[in-house]
Amino acid sequence: MNNERLIRRMVRRETHSSRAAVSVLAATVLLAFCLWLALESVLMLAGVPALLASPEQMGRWLAGLPAATIPAWLAAAGTGIALIGVLLVLAGAAAGRRSRRALASDRCAVVVDDDVIASAVSRAVQVSAGVAPGQVTTTVAGRSARVQVRPTSGLALDAAALTAAASSELAQYGLARRITPAVRVASGGAVGQ
Repeated sequence: MNNERLIRRMVRRETHSSRAAVSVLAATVLLAFCLWLALESVLMLAGVPALLASPEQMGRWLAGLPAATIPAWLAAAGTGIALIGVLLVLAGAAAGRRSRRALASDRCAVVVDDDVIASAVSRAVQVSAGVAPGQVTTTVAGRSARVQVRPTSGLALDAAALTAAASSELAQYGLARRITPAVRVASGGAVGQ
């Protein structure tokens, strides 16, 4: 396996979540049900009373279920079972992304959490604006970075210059999925900072 392919594989493993938990849960429930059915069948063949219901009793109950149940309840149960099935299919097919991103590197796999990127963008905007660290907050989600700047009272800030500082900081990382910064300067300022 060449180095580039290995790096791509490692980055994918770190940026996407595993579906193992959902798979194990579904398999455990299915296995428990099958084992219970097998136990009830063995008990019926041995002539021992059933733990919950023998296969014969379950068959009679299922055959009489439509006549003994209100149709609305049957429809609700069917809808619930179908919803569980759709959720399991979606959990298996959806790309489980973590809040991490791969940075450009030729030598190794570098994966950084979104909070680290948000902190670096906040620091760059804070230095560019000349405000205290508590006056800049950044959240990174998807393909955007939302930067909220609260200026010091009496000082006007140029949102375009702050956006350029955030863009410059993000451009240094060489992210595969580009993040677009959106800087918002609050109308009310911070007093005495």
